Amino acid sequence: MKECSTFFLVGTIMLSLLRNTDSAGQTLTGPEIIRKVNDLINPESSYAKAKMTIVTTSGQARTFVYDSWSNKYGEENLIRYLEPARTRGQATLMLNHADDIWMYFPRTKRVRKLATHAKKQKMEGSDFSYEDMGSGNTFIDDFITRRLEDEKKEDQLCYQLEMTRKDGTDISYSRLIMLARQDNFVPIVIEYYDEDEPDKLLKELVQRDIRIIQDIPTAMKMIMFNRQDNTKTEMEFLEVQYNISLDDGMFTERGLKK
Repeated sequence: MKECSTFFLVGTIMLSLLRNTDSAGQTLTGPEIIRKVNDLINPESSYAKAKMTIVTTSGQARTFVYDSWSNKYGEENLIRYLEPARTRGQATLMLNHADDIWMYFPRTKRVRKLATHAKKQKMEGSDFSYEDMGSGNTFIDDFITRRLEDEKKEDQLCYQLEMTRKDGTDISYSRLIMLARQDNFVPIVIEYYDEDEPDKLLKELVQRDIRIIQDIPTAMKMIMFNRQDNTKTEMEFLEVQYNISLDDGMFTERGLKK
């Protein structure tokens, strides 16, 4: 029995080491981990049908259903609303990682370009900003990442990362704390801290219901908790497809009107 226990202990240690190393046997650093996370959540192209439910401080709920397409590894994003009826056909185009945003309103058949700072505003009054939805490579381009002590969350061993905003970047958050599963690099918790007060927690994103779709681990449900306003927004993916053929014309001002 003692020999069996020793063998089990050694095996556990070896498994832990393998999860924390790359194919060359080197311990993964913060930048290496966040690169794997970024590659996972930004495929070359994708389509999703999603349901977004906004829960206000009074407990009232508003629900939207929309189609969304992402192209060029998250650089281009298009959202087209299906429900409710008052928003059907309304569309939002985010280019250059949400630095450029256009909105199309079917009732007036007009396209309006939003001001640059609009990316920090709430999308349809939700707890997700346009920046949260269409920022693409922001984890790589706009933050310096360091690895903290690993942590267990929901029975999953996770990498814990602290991401500090680089000087000169126009990002809404001074820093992020991320927990990413070690078995598949899916971020299951992201904490967002105030732009000017690095210790002030603004929002917390929780991702659940991880499924394998086209060999890609995918969080089918995400909840953004607003820790300042005591509201939350739940987003559920009803359908997901990866690496699909998309017409570049979709991601243009003219394409918004179709």
